[in-house]
Amino acid sequence: MKQAKVFVTVLIVLATTRLFWGQMAPPAPAKTPGEAIDSALNVVERTFTSAADAMPEDKYSFAPTNGEFKGVRTFAQQVKHVAAANYVLGSGILEQKPPVDTGGENGPDALKTKAEIMKFLNDSFAYLHKAVANVSEKNQLDQIASPEGDGKATRLSLATFSVAHPLDHYGQMVEYLRMNAIVPPASRPQNR
Repeated sequence: MKQAKVFVTVLIVLATTRLFWGQMAPPAPAKTPGEAIDSALNVVERTFTSAADAMPEDKYSFAPTNGEFKGVRTFAQQVKHVAAANYVLGSGILEQKPPVDTGGENGPDALKTKAEIMKFLNDSFAYLHKAVANVSEKNQLDQIASPEGDGKATRLSLATFSVAHPLDHYGQMVEYLRMNAIVPPASRPQNR
């Protein structure tokens, strides 16, 4: 079941990144699986970090309250969660401990300001790029410990999920931005 979810997620990511690439110059052909995934990760990073940066600092604590939104993460928690997951997935790919305290599911509680959270996010993507770059034809299907502690996974499955995961939370962040009358950067008209 988990493998099927990863497969469907990869298909969605590939389809959506193709839409983004249609609006930009095509990337250079990848020479390794890691380069192919890193190309998609670049698009996801730009999209996600621009949305995270678009929310004003005084709205980072925003969480919807009307409707079925009880117990949802705040905007800041969405961003910190993705950053923490980037570190966990990257460390899983590299088979090492995360280089920072990830703070659990919602990221470190000590990070309060937008600047601190954005630094945590940007640093997490830099680490994830480093990890994804290590996925090669030779090691992509190696069975390694799942960062969730529930068995084994391949480097390739962790790397592809690391591209899909931020997009799930990006969709939620778009709702939060729009509820605050902010058009997400990826939805704004592009100068051509």
